[in-house]
Amino acid sequence: MTIRRSSNDRLALGALLVLAVGTFTVGTDGFVLNGLLPAIAADLRVSEAVAGQLTTVFAVTYAISSPLIAAFTGRLDRRWVLGVGMVLFTIGMAGQALGESFAVVAVARVLAALGAAAFQSNAYVLAGALSSDERRGRALATVSNGMSVSMVLGVPIGVVAGNWFGWRAVMWGIGAVALVVMLLVPLLPGVRMPTVSLRDRLAVVARPPIARVLGVSVLGTAAGFAAFVYLPVLVAPVAVGATISWLLVGFGIGQIAGNAFAGRATDSLGPSRVRSISLIGTVVTFALLDVAVLSLPGSLVLALASGVFGGMLMVPQQHRLFSLAPDAPTVAMGLNGSAIYGGGALGAALGGVVLSSAGAWWIGPVAAFVALLGFALSVPSRAKVPEPA
Repeated sequence: MTIRRSSNDRLALGALLVLAVGTFTVGTDGFVLNGLLPAIAADLRVSEAVAGQLTTVFAVTYAISSPLIAAFTGRLDRRWVLGVGMVLFTIGMAGQALGESFAVVAVARVLAALGAAAFQSNAYVLAGALSSDERRGRALATVSNGMSVSMVLGVPIGVVAGNWFGWRAVMWGIGAVALVVMLLVPLLPGVRMPTVSLRDRLAVVARPPIARVLGVSVLGTAAGFAAFVYLPVLVAPVAVGATISWLLVGFGIGQIAGNAFAGRATDSLGPSRVRSISLIGTVVTFALLDVAVLSLPGSLVLALASGVFGGMLMVPQQHRLFSLAPDAPTVAMGLNGSAIYGGGALGAALGGVVLSSAGAWWIGPVAAFVALLGFALSVPSRAKVPEPA
């Protein structure tokens, strides 16, 4: 793969940190909204169920726009795409802070999602393109850690700030950080990915190996969301109120640890082994969910373990996609982002169906089964070229 880079061929730590702060900002916006829903619903004079659709609007917009943005911006320097993405995201955050009606805030969510889709997948592309093969896993993990840290720090800080200063102040705060990232983007090394026709870019998903990897992302994410969206219901006998927030923080800490391990392990063991550890660990964790939630310590161990194994999945997935689509890595990363958001929506819906029809005790087994399907899909078939160990 030929990449036109800046004169400095080594991705500096400072550049990785800028990208990580960007993914932290996007992740905080995505995760903090649920904790602020009651205040948003009251302010916009809608029910909490209607206010919750702001999350759906964001997820659907991201899932649809991410591969399209990648397809239509393939010729551009990645810095332009990152910068414009942060501009749209910042405008979206300001629109949410200023919006006086649900419709206006929903439109602002669309703008924020478009910006997030443009920034996030290209952050991984830039990190992967500018790093050597031997250090690519660690570079991807550094950027991915921004999302994990947003769960540990961004969400609790956002919820506390929302209680003290109001949800609109939280939107302004996220927008201010996004503005700083936007101003730093021009300082990043320049990268232009290989030129590929629009038809070839959009056909990336039709390649069987890539389709399998994306399917694993959908199923792996769906397994986690099927359980943790309904965490308050699952742990209600032993944890309520602020205690649940600590469980979510534990989950985020686990994600950081799993993501950090995945970065180095992917470089040393290969993406296939790390992905297998992640999915098998997720199967075992959710299979034991009903036992773990009988006590607060067990619930905390469950949260940490789920975070560790879940946090290990995306680095080998991104590494594999980068190797499978060297001619169109931007599109492949964008499709993976869509798969993640699509898996989240699928898992939340599946968990809701199980909860209403069979009861909370079946959520763990169903989540474990979904993760097992992901593992089965990840096993290379004899008909295709074996994945690197």
